[in-house]
Amino acid sequence: MKKKILWFFLAFFILVFIGAVLLSVIFLYKLSPRETAVSSRSYLEIRLEGRLEDYSPLIPFLSFYPERTISLYDTWMNLRKASRDSRIKAVLLRFGQLESDWAKIEELRQAVLEFRNSGKPVVAYFEESPDADKEYYLATACDKIILHPLGWLGVNGLASYVPFFKGMLDKIGIKAEFEHIEEYKTAYNQFTEKSFTPAHREMLQSIYEDIFNRYLDQIAIARKKTPEEMRGLLDRGYFQGKEALEAGLVDALAYEDELFRHFNLEQYQELVSISNKKYAGVKPELFGLNIGKKIALIFASGTIITGDGQQFLLGSATFSRWLREASKDKSIEAIIVRVDSPGGSAVGSDVIWHELVKARSEKPVVISMSGLAGSGGYWLSLGGHRIIAQPQTLTGSIGVIAGKFSFQGLMEKLGLTTDKIVIGKNADSFSLYREFRPEEKKILKEQISYIYQQFLERVATSRNLTVEEVNRLGRGRVWTGNQAQKLNLVDELGGLPQAIEAARRLLGLPSEAEVRLVVWPKKRSVLDVILGRKTESDLITNFSTALAGFKKYLDIFSSPGLWTLMPFWLY
Repeated sequence: MKKKILWFFLAFFILVFIGAVLLSVIFLYKLSPRETAVSSRSYLEIRLEGRLEDYSPLIPFLSFYPERTISLYDTWMNLRKASRDSRIKAVLLRFGQLESDWAKIEELRQAVLEFRNSGKPVVAYFEESPDADKEYYLATACDKIILHPLGWLGVNGLASYVPFFKGMLDKIGIKAEFEHIEEYKTAYNQFTEKSFTPAHREMLQSIYEDIFNRYLDQIAIARKKTPEEMRGLLDRGYFQGKEALEAGLVDALAYEDELFRHFNLEQYQELVSISNKKYAGVKPELFGLNIGKKIALIFASGTIITGDGQQFLLGSATFSRWLREASKDKSIEAIIVRVDSPGGSAVGSDVIWHELVKARSEKPVVISMSGLAGSGGYWLSLGGHRIIAQPQTLTGSIGVIAGKFSFQGLMEKLGLTTDKIVIGKNADSFSLYREFRPEEKKILKEQISYIYQQFLERVATSRNLTVEEVNRLGRGRVWTGNQAQKLNLVDELGGLPQAIEAARRLLGLPSEAEVRLVVWPKKRSVLDVILGRKTESDLITNFSTALAGFKKYLDIFSSPGLWTLMPFWLY
């Protein structure tokens, strides 16, 4: 009897083990990348809701991860594929609340205009968007713009409110002590001033006017109106469905199921939708894209720090590893660095610049600026052969800032006291428990002046300018890409396609030659995660890792250091 029971349990456990193995095999098979199925009569639906980032390392088939980030790179590649894919008959841009800077919107707008050369229709659809200037700018690249019959469309221009905290800090006893070079370096003005300084207002006004003027001109051309007529509509600002149609801001009012009944698009009514995320799994090589000579595309995104990167942070050591991999790979013939950074650590920026200078001695290096490439982001960009920016890119910000917050007054108000042991005259200079002494402020100013001089010399050498000329353009001032090109701070205006073309020219390739982009950081599949394979990028982010990254972010910015950082009210 005991033997029968023993054999029964043994057989049971063997069956359970075999079942577990079979389930694991099936599970891993489901997770492994496979060819994406596309109907012969499909339309590509691009939902523009969430944050538009240059490059999202999310796994396309990781359906349980919330879809909050839109990859600009994947969307650009999808539009290129869709233009050649006979199964894709049309494209629908469905707008929600989109978080993006103007430069990324411009990049996507140009991709939509390029797609239209295929002869396939592209339609924009809004349900309601009461603050939609960026979204509307993108929508005007489409063949048609359709609004829900009760939809509310707001296109009313640009505005910026900058909060200043000095009055509040004074009341609670916190003092912001920062030295900066020079008057336009306003990254911490929110804590040291109660309103705009003349230089702060001048810079901000100039940036917004330059971006607005392009916005106005382009949407006027797209909607076949004069700039004066379009300015009148923007000053009016808000339009219900029928009003938007009568004003010529949209082409039709329709419900979702009526989209393709307009403008002789009835033939597309029975099409099957395929999402932007799913279509990213279709290989571009099927359509003669992303083939040929290899060019590395390395994304440099986030605030710059020394060492390894973390959440929201671009580590100089991490980026340098990627760059060295691309430099040593003999099959890669050129390197494009896509910069989307407000700057950060001066040392970290210089480390990356140094690595780029070494890389460009071996291969052509092209810098493609995204939304932000200012201060430290501009510093590292000087390491390329060519710099290409969008007209709305925020760049320049050639300046330095350093300092601390003193909680001495707050502690006195609260009755908190400290005692100290200090060995070394300036050992507690950056203590939060006291203010800087006058001689410490002098030392700090000397330190940032030295870094600023190095910055000026880097720019002067790279851009064939004198140090005096760079100083006039610098002093911490942020420029748009359009302004920067006129000032010889960048070489060309454009996006990733123009950067690829610049790399072709440096390689001596014809403009029609297709190239293969090899991207860093590498994507990581769920199978990689399960099997413990590591890459330079953590793709499945949980709460604890996000907190750890945020803690490091706070630790870094509360530590002594010299920063080449843009004002964060600009992005």
